[in-house]
Amino acid sequence: MIENRLRSISKEWLSSWFVNTYIQQSVQNCHESVLGLFNNISELTDVKLDDAVSAVVQWRMNTLKIDVWWAYYVAELIIALVVFRYSLNVQRCICFIGELSKLDASLSDYFIAVAFLHIAHKVARECSIEHFIETLSSVCDFLVSSNYNERTQSVLNDVVTLAHKYQQPAVSSTQCSVGKLVELLQRSAVELLTTFRQLEAREFGSVATIATTDFEALYAYKHGDYQRGLQLSTQNVHTLLYAVRMPDVPTFPEFIQLLDDDIVSLIALTLIVNRECTDDLNARRDHANVFITQLTLSLYLMTHCQLKLRHSVTSLALTLDCIEIAQRKHPIDQTLDHLVLKLIERKLVTYMST
Repeated sequence: MIENRLRSISKEWLSSWFVNTYIQQSVQNCHESVLGLFNNISELTDVKLDDAVSAVVQWRMNTLKIDVWWAYYVAELIIALVVFRYSLNVQRCICFIGELSKLDASLSDYFIAVAFLHIAHKVARECSIEHFIETLSSVCDFLVSSNYNERTQSVLNDVVTLAHKYQQPAVSSTQCSVGKLVELLQRSAVELLTTFRQLEAREFGSVATIATTDFEALYAYKHGDYQRGLQLSTQNVHTLLYAVRMPDVPTFPEFIQLLDDDIVSLIALTLIVNRECTDDLNARRDHANVFITQLTLSLYLMTHCQLKLRHSVTSLALTLDCIEIAQRKHPIDQTLDHLVLKLIERKLVTYMST
Protein backbone atom coordinates (compact mmCIF):
# COMPACT_ATOMS: atom_id res chain seq x y z
CA MET A 1 0.00 0.00 0.00
CA ILE A 2 2.86 2.41 0.87
CA GLU A 3 4.62 1.49 -2.36
CA ASN A 4 1.51 2.21 -4.43
CA ARG A 5 1.06 5.60 -2.77
CA LEU A 6 4.67 6.52 -3.34
CA ARG A 7 4.49 5.52 -6.99
CA SER A 8 1.61 7.94 -7.50
CA ILE A 9 3.78 10.87 -6.39
CA SER A 10 5.29 12.58 -9.43
CA LYS A 11 7.73 15.45 -9.62
CA GLU A 12 4.88 17.74 -10.73
CA TRP A 13 2.70 16.72 -7.79
CA LEU A 14 5.54 17.19 -5.29
CA SER A 15 6.45 20.58 -6.75
CA SER A 16 2.83 21.73 -6.61
CA TRP A 17 2.51 20.52 -3.01
CA PHE A 18 5.69 22.37 -2.02
CA VAL A 19 4.57 25.61 -3.66
CA ASN A 20 1.09 25.49 -2.13
CA THR A 21 2.24 24.40 1.33
CA TYR A 22 5.40 26.43 1.88
CA ILE A 23 6.03 29.11 -0.72
CA GLN A 24 2.48 30.44 -0.56
CA GLN A 25 2.93 31.01 3.19
CA SER A 26 6.41 32.45 2.85
CA VAL A 27 5.44 35.12 0.33
CA GLN A 28 2.91 36.62 2.76
CA ASN A 29 5.87 38.36 4.43
CA CYS A 30 7.32 39.63 1.15
CA HIS A 31 7.02 43.06 -0.40
CA GLU A 32 3.81 43.71 -2.34
CA SER A 33 5.70 43.63 -5.64
CA VAL A 34 6.80 40.05 -4.90
CA LEU A 35 3.47 39.00 -3.41
CA GLY A 36 1.66 40.12 -6.58
CA LEU A 37 3.64 37.61 -8.67
CA PHE A 38 1.75 34.78 -6.96
CA ASN A 39 -1.76 35.93 -7.81
CA ASN A 40 -3.70 33.04 -9.38
CA ILE A 41 -0.81 30.68 -8.75
CA SER A 42 -2.64 27.75 -10.39
CA GLU A 43 -2.60 29.63 -13.69
CA LEU A 44 1.12 30.42 -13.67
CA THR A 45 3.28 28.87 -16.34
CA ASP A 46 6.50 27.12 -15.38
CA VAL A 47 8.54 30.13 -16.51
CA LYS A 48 6.44 32.64 -14.55
CA LEU A 49 6.47 30.42 -11.45
CA ASP A 50 10.25 30.12 -11.73
CA ASP A 51 10.55 33.93 -11.97
CA ALA A 52 8.22 34.36 -8.99
CA VAL A 53 10.21 31.94 -6.82
CA SER A 54 13.47 33.62 -7.87
CA ALA A 55 11.98 36.94 -6.73
CA VAL A 56 11.26 35.41 -3.30
CA VAL A 57 14.82 34.13 -3.02
CA GLN A 58 16.21 37.53 -3.99
CA TRP A 59 13.93 39.28 -1.49
CA ARG A 60 15.10 36.94 1.25
CA MET A 61 18.75 37.54 0.38
CA ASN A 62 18.14 41.29 0.59
CA THR A 63 16.41 41.11 3.98
CA LEU A 64 18.56 38.44 5.62
CA LYS A 65 21.23 40.92 6.72
CA ILE A 66 18.62 43.08 8.44
CA ASP A 67 17.25 40.06 10.32
CA VAL A 68 20.75 39.07 11.44
CA TRP A 69 21.46 42.62 12.62
CA TRP A 70 18.19 42.61 14.55
CA ALA A 71 19.21 39.34 16.25
CA TYR A 72 22.57 40.95 17.05
CA TYR A 73 20.78 43.92 18.57
CA VAL A 74 18.56 41.66 20.71
CA ALA A 75 21.69 39.83 21.92
CA GLU A 76 23.15 43.16 23.11
CA LEU A 77 19.86 43.95 24.83
CA ILE A 78 19.71 40.65 26.68
CA ILE A 79 23.36 40.82 27.76
CA ALA A 80 22.89 44.30 29.23
CA LEU A 81 19.64 43.31 30.94
CA VAL A 82 21.00 40.09 32.45
CA VAL A 83 24.08 41.82 33.88
CA PHE A 84 21.80 44.55 35.27
CA ARG A 85 19.27 42.20 36.84
CA TYR A 86 21.52 39.38 38.09
CA SER A 87 24.76 40.06 39.91
CA LEU A 88 27.83 38.54 38.29
CA ASN A 89 29.66 35.51 39.61
CA VAL A 90 32.43 33.31 38.26
CA GLN A 91 30.13 30.60 36.88
CA ARG A 92 27.88 33.08 35.09
CA CYS A 93 30.85 34.92 33.57
CA ILE A 94 32.52 31.75 32.32
CA CYS A 95 29.23 30.50 30.89
CA PHE A 96 28.48 33.77 29.08
CA ILE A 97 31.98 34.25 27.71
CA GLY A 98 32.23 30.65 26.54
CA GLU A 99 28.82 30.47 24.85
CA LEU A 100 28.95 33.94 23.32
CA SER A 101 32.42 33.35 21.87
CA LYS A 102 30.96 30.34 20.01
CA LEU A 103 28.30 32.58 18.45
CA ASP A 104 30.36 35.70 17.80
CA ALA A 105 33.59 36.79 19.46
CA SER A 106 32.48 40.44 19.47
CA LEU A 107 29.47 39.57 21.66
CA SER A 108 31.77 38.09 24.30
CA ASP A 109 33.75 41.37 24.16
CA TYR A 110 30.49 43.26 24.71
CA PHE A 111 29.68 41.09 27.73
CA ILE A 112 33.14 41.66 29.22
CA ALA A 113 32.75 45.42 28.75
CA VAL A 114 29.38 45.41 30.53
CA ALA A 115 30.84 43.17 33.26
CA PHE A 116 33.67 45.67 33.81
CA LEU A 117 31.14 48.50 34.08
CA HIS A 118 29.05 46.41 36.49
CA ILE A 119 32.02 45.81 38.80
CA ALA A 120 33.13 49.46 38.58
CA HIS A 121 29.60 50.59 39.46
CA LYS A 122 29.35 48.26 42.44
CA VAL A 123 32.81 49.10 43.78
CA ALA A 124 32.21 52.85 43.37
CA ARG A 125 29.07 52.46 45.49
CA GLU A 126 31.24 51.10 48.32
CA CYS A 127 30.59 47.45 47.61
CA SER A 128 33.66 45.51 48.78
CA ILE A 129 36.03 44.63 45.95
CA GLU A 130 36.59 41.25 47.63
CA HIS A 131 33.14 40.22 46.30
CA PHE A 132 34.38 40.58 42.72
CA ILE A 133 38.05 39.59 42.84
CA GLU A 134 37.43 36.01 41.70
CA THR A 135 34.98 37.11 39.01
CA LEU A 136 37.31 39.81 37.73
CA SER A 137 40.23 37.41 37.66
CA SER A 138 38.26 34.80 35.68
CA VAL A 139 37.39 37.43 33.09
CA CYS A 140 40.99 38.64 32.98
CA ASP A 141 42.26 35.08 32.42
CA PHE A 142 40.12 34.95 29.30
CA LEU A 143 41.47 38.31 28.11
CA VAL A 144 45.08 37.14 28.36
CA SER A 145 44.50 34.70 25.47
CA SER A 146 42.58 37.20 23.30
CA ASN A 147 43.94 39.27 20.43
CA TYR A 148 43.14 42.99 20.56
CA ASN A 149 44.78 46.01 19.03
CA GLU A 150 47.82 47.39 20.84
CA ARG A 151 45.95 50.25 22.55
CA THR A 152 43.15 48.04 23.88
CA GLN A 153 45.54 45.28 24.92
CA SER A 154 47.64 47.76 26.90
CA VAL A 155 44.62 48.91 28.93
CA LEU A 156 43.41 45.34 29.47
CA ASN A 157 46.86 44.27 30.63
CA ASP A 158 46.67 46.95 33.33
CA VAL A 159 43.32 45.49 34.48
CA VAL A 160 44.78 41.98 34.55
CA THR A 161 47.77 43.17 36.60
CA LEU A 162 45.62 45.06 39.09
CA ALA A 163 43.11 42.19 39.43
CA HIS A 164 45.86 39.70 40.22
CA LYS A 165 47.39 42.17 42.65
CA TYR A 166 44.13 42.19 44.58
CA GLN A 167 44.30 38.39 44.79
CA GLN A 168 47.54 38.44 46.73
CA PRO A 169 46.80 37.59 50.39
CA ALA A 170 49.06 40.35 51.72
CA VAL A 171 47.29 43.05 49.71
CA SER A 172 44.06 44.57 50.98
CA SER A 173 41.60 46.76 49.11
CA THR A 174 42.79 49.74 51.12
CA GLN A 175 46.33 49.27 49.84
CA CYS A 176 45.10 49.38 46.23
CA SER A 177 43.29 52.50 45.16
CA VAL A 178 39.62 51.69 44.57
CA GLY A 179 39.34 54.87 42.51
CA LYS A 180 42.16 53.68 40.28
CA LEU A 181 40.44 50.34 39.76
CA VAL A 182 37.11 52.00 38.89
CA GLU A 183 38.80 54.33 36.42
CA LEU A 184 40.72 51.47 34.84
CA LEU A 185 37.62 49.30 34.49
CA GLN A 186 35.68 52.16 32.90
CA ARG A 187 38.47 52.92 30.45
CA SER A 188 38.84 49.23 29.56
CA ALA A 189 35.08 48.93 29.03
CA VAL A 190 35.07 51.93 26.68
CA GLU A 191 37.98 50.45 24.72
CA LEU A 192 36.11 47.14 24.34
CA LEU A 193 32.83 48.86 23.46
CA THR A 194 34.59 50.95 20.79
CA THR A 195 36.16 47.82 19.30
CA PHE A 196 32.73 46.18 19.43
CA ARG A 197 31.15 49.11 17.54
CA GLN A 198 33.88 48.94 14.88
CA LEU A 199 33.20 45.24 14.29
CA GLU A 200 29.45 45.86 14.28
CA ALA A 201 29.82 48.63 11.68
CA ARG A 202 32.04 46.46 9.52
CA GLU A 203 29.54 43.59 9.61
CA PHE A 204 26.23 45.46 9.38
CA GLY A 205 27.14 48.84 7.90
CA SER A 206 25.22 47.95 4.74
CA VAL A 207 21.86 47.75 6.55
CA ALA A 208 22.32 50.10 9.54
CA THR A 209 24.14 53.35 10.28
CA ILE A 210 26.47 52.71 13.19
CA ALA A 211 28.60 55.38 14.85
CA THR A 212 31.72 53.71 16.22
CA THR A 213 32.80 56.44 18.65
CA ASP A 214 29.66 56.97 20.77
CA PHE A 215 31.21 55.52 23.93
CA GLU A 216 34.52 57.22 23.22
CA ALA A 217 32.74 60.59 22.98
CA LEU A 218 30.88 59.83 26.21
CA TYR A 219 34.12 59.00 28.00
CA ALA A 220 35.81 62.19 26.75
CA TYR A 221 32.91 64.32 28.01
CA LYS A 222 32.86 62.48 31.35
CA HIS A 223 36.52 63.34 31.90
CA GLY A 224 36.26 67.00 30.89
CA ASP A 225 37.82 66.72 27.42
CA TYR A 226 35.03 68.80 25.90
CA GLN A 227 36.86 69.62 22.68
CA ARG A 228 37.38 65.93 21.91
CA GLY A 229 33.84 65.10 23.00
CA LEU A 230 32.45 67.81 20.73
CA GLN A 231 34.50 66.67 17.77
CA LEU A 232 33.36 63.05 18.07
CA SER A 233 29.72 63.75 18.91
CA THR A 234 29.37 66.29 16.07
CA GLN A 235 30.72 63.74 13.59
CA ASN A 236 28.26 61.18 14.96
CA VAL A 237 25.30 63.58 14.66
CA HIS A 238 26.12 64.23 11.02
CA THR A 239 26.44 60.49 10.42
CA LEU A 240 23.20 59.53 12.18
CA LEU A 241 20.82 62.43 11.56
CA TYR A 242 19.09 60.88 8.55
CA ALA A 243 19.81 57.23 9.32
CA VAL A 244 17.01 54.67 8.93
CA ARG A 245 18.42 52.21 11.47
CA MET A 246 20.93 52.75 14.26
CA PRO A 247 21.93 51.08 17.56
CA ASP A 248 20.60 52.05 20.98
CA VAL A 249 22.61 52.83 24.10
CA PRO A 250 21.45 51.35 27.45
CA THR A 251 20.92 53.59 30.48
CA PHE A 252 21.16 50.89 33.14
CA PRO A 253 23.23 51.71 36.24
CA GLU A 254 26.26 50.10 34.58
CA PHE A 255 26.15 52.76 31.85
CA ILE A 256 24.78 55.65 33.93
CA GLN A 257 28.16 56.05 35.65
CA LEU A 258 29.49 57.39 32.33
CA LEU A 259 26.72 60.03 32.13
CA ASP A 260 26.30 63.33 33.96
CA ASP A 261 23.80 64.50 36.59
CA ASP A 262 21.25 65.99 34.19
CA ILE A 263 20.47 62.84 32.27
CA VAL A 264 20.84 60.64 35.36
CA SER A 265 18.20 62.73 37.14
CA LEU A 266 15.93 62.50 34.11
CA ILE A 267 16.23 58.71 34.01
CA ALA A 268 15.59 58.55 37.76
CA LEU A 269 12.34 60.48 37.30
CA THR A 270 11.13 58.03 34.65
CA LEU A 271 11.82 55.17 37.05
CA ILE A 272 9.88 56.92 39.81
CA VAL A 273 6.91 57.17 37.44
CA ASN A 274 7.25 53.58 36.23
CA ARG A 275 9.54 51.27 38.18
CA GLU A 276 8.53 48.28 36.04
CA CYS A 277 9.98 49.68 32.82
CA THR A 278 13.21 47.70 33.34
CA ASP A 279 11.53 44.41 34.23
CA ASP A 280 10.23 43.15 30.89
CA LEU A 281 12.66 41.27 28.65
CA ASN A 282 10.39 41.04 25.62
CA ALA A 283 9.83 43.70 23.00
CA ARG A 284 12.04 46.67 22.21
CA ARG A 285 9.25 49.17 22.80
CA ASP A 286 8.87 47.93 26.38
CA HIS A 287 12.30 49.45 27.04
CA ALA A 288 11.47 52.97 25.82
CA ASN A 289 12.48 54.30 29.26
CA VAL A 290 15.87 52.62 29.50
CA PHE A 291 17.39 53.02 26.02
CA ILE A 292 18.24 56.02 23.88
CA THR A 293 19.46 56.01 20.30
CA GLN A 294 23.01 56.87 19.32
CA LEU A 295 21.62 60.03 17.73
CA THR A 296 19.99 61.22 20.97
CA LEU A 297 23.17 60.53 22.96
CA SER A 298 25.33 62.31 20.38
CA LEU A 299 23.07 65.38 20.38
CA TYR A 300 23.12 65.42 24.18
CA LEU A 301 26.94 65.34 24.27
CA MET A 302 27.26 67.82 21.42
CA THR A 303 24.95 70.29 23.19
CA HIS A 304 26.69 70.06 26.56
CA CYS A 305 30.15 70.32 25.05
CA GLN A 306 29.10 73.44 23.13
CA LEU A 307 27.71 75.01 26.30
CA LYS A 308 30.84 74.13 28.28
CA LEU A 309 33.00 75.68 25.53
CA ARG A 310 30.68 78.73 25.23
CA HIS A 311 29.96 78.40 21.52
CA SER A 312 28.32 81.18 19.55
CA VAL A 313 24.56 81.56 19.22
CA THR A 314 24.87 80.75 15.51
CA SER A 315 26.51 77.40 16.31
CA LEU A 316 23.86 76.60 18.94
CA ALA A 317 21.07 77.49 16.51
CA LEU A 318 22.37 74.84 14.10
CA THR A 319 22.28 72.30 16.92
CA LEU A 320 18.66 73.30 17.63
CA ASP A 321 17.84 72.52 13.99
CA CYS A 322 19.38 69.04 14.40
CA ILE A 323 17.36 68.47 17.59
CA GLU A 324 14.16 69.40 15.77
CA ILE A 325 14.94 66.89 13.01
CA ALA A 326 15.68 64.20 15.62
CA GLN A 327 12.39 64.89 17.42
CA ARG A 328 10.46 64.30 14.20
CA LYS A 329 12.54 61.25 13.43
CA HIS A 330 11.94 59.34 16.70
CA PRO A 331 8.54 57.61 17.12
CA ILE A 332 6.39 59.13 19.85
CA ASP A 333 6.59 55.97 22.00
CA GLN A 334 10.38 56.32 22.41
CA THR A 335 9.76 58.17 25.63
CA LEU A 336 13.27 58.66 26.97
CA ASP A 337 14.58 59.86 23.61
CA HIS A 338 11.96 62.60 23.49
CA LEU A 339 12.57 63.59 27.11
CA VAL A 340 16.32 63.90 26.56
CA LEU A 341 15.84 65.85 23.33
CA LYS A 342 13.37 68.18 25.07
CA LEU A 343 15.84 68.68 27.91
CA ILE A 344 18.71 69.76 25.68
CA GLU A 345 16.38 71.89 23.56
CA ARG A 346 15.27 73.74 26.69
CA LYS A 347 18.88 74.20 27.86
CA LEU A 348 19.90 75.66 24.52
CA VAL A 349 16.93 78.04 24.32
CA THR A 350 17.52 79.21 27.91
CA TYR A 351 21.24 79.78 27.29
CA MET A 352 20.62 81.64 24.01
CA SER A 353 17.92 83.87 25.51
CA THR A 354 20.19 85.03 28.35
